[in-house]
Amino acid sequence: MEIIESIENMQRRADELRSAGHTISLVPTMGFLHEGHLELMRVAKKHSDKLVMSLFVNPTQFGPTEDYGQYPRDTEGDLEKALGVGVDMVFMPSVEEMYPEGSQTKVHVERVTQHLCGISRPTHFDGVTTVVAKLFNIVKPHLAVFGQKDFQQLTVISRMVMDLNMDIKILGVPTVREPDGLAMSSRNNYLSDDERKSALCLKKSLDLANKMFQEGERGAGIIRDAIESLIRDHPFTDIDYVSICDSTSLEDIGIMRDESLVALAVRVGKIRLIDNRVLRKN
Repeated sequence: MEIIESIENMQRRADELRSAGHTISLVPTMGFLHEGHLELMRVAKKHSDKLVMSLFVNPTQFGPTEDYGQYPRDTEGDLEKALGVGVDMVFMPSVEEMYPEGSQTKVHVERVTQHLCGISRPTHFDGVTTVVAKLFNIVKPHLAVFGQKDFQQLTVISRMVMDLNMDIKILGVPTVREPDGLAMSSRNNYLSDDERKSALCLKKSLDLANKMFQEGERGAGIIRDAIESLIRDHPFTDIDYVSICDSTSLEDIGIMRDESLVALAVRVGKIRLIDNRVLRKN
């Protein structure tokens, strides 16, 4: 497994791989890998013959009240896990390499960033799209793989690729969950035992929404009220948003269609968790 730290070397190696006829896939990460990340890599491996993982904690996607310095890091463990799933190259740049002095360009996606997490984190997605666009230009992948747990992120990146005519296929992978149903996240490690039990209300509320939908309920407000009531019945919870929206535009809807997205952001203790489910008639 190659570890590459400079942009110039990564671009050179990408050119060499492409010239040799290889198909390159990219899984962008900020490290502190868990099984959800590893599943993205396994999927990427099936769709390419050279898998690149980026390992970079991106400062530009952290808001002013979010502590970039406290983001968990485990570089040695991450590299061991990446090797175990067959990663061919790890692109691991410094902040100075990615954002040299004088950098002043960003990539901004309009409407789909203005809903869900974009409301409480207004600068977040500019940081995401800018760093992902840079990674695409550096790694030069044919395919990039993202998790559907971050549904809005997947939507935003897909929109960017479409609008900017990037010759990259974007593949979304279903949410990987713990045995008890909690969506895998690096943040789960910060939950106390009691908070962890309470955090299961996110999955329970999505299951409730699906049950109501399958039984014929189409009133988004009715399902939203039921979700919020269930979450508030659990201790340590503080709802950021419960949104029932169009799965493409992410705009809230009043009457649910044959395919609708239910998306949640809930603070459990001090930890902000997200989850979602696309509801379709069985």
